[in-house]
Amino acid sequence: MEIQSGHQVVMPYLVIPNAEEFYDFIEKVFGGHETSRFLNDDQSLMHGEVNIGGSTIMFGKSSTEWPPQPAGLYIYVENADETYKKALKNGASVVMELSDKDYGRTGGVKDPFGNVWWITANRS
Repeated sequence: MEIQSGHQVVMPYLVIPNAEEFYDFIEKVFGGHETSRFLNDDQSLMHGEVNIGGSTIMFGKSSTEWPPQPAGLYIYVENADETYKKALKNGASVVMELSDKDYGRTGGVKDPFGNVWWITANRS
């Protein structure tokens, strides 16, 4: 099986409001970057892709035809506290306060697009 470069066998596809702003959120919070952008005839976003640490997330803009389809995403980061603070600073809201668990430091936030991110740093 051949897979397009930069893609994985399974990738989330989010349908979100204000999808154009998702690129900025991903860059500021997770250090990710834009890898693809396809526009409709009216120059609105039809399809986008971002990469975070080698993982691709695909997304598109919600509409009456395609209602929002947010997701829950689990992400490993170097520093859960810093990432959690960046998420809140960039419009996310608290789902679960940061705490120490057997598997690491973890907390949950809901981004401005409706997705819930479970932010975790492994225990050292």
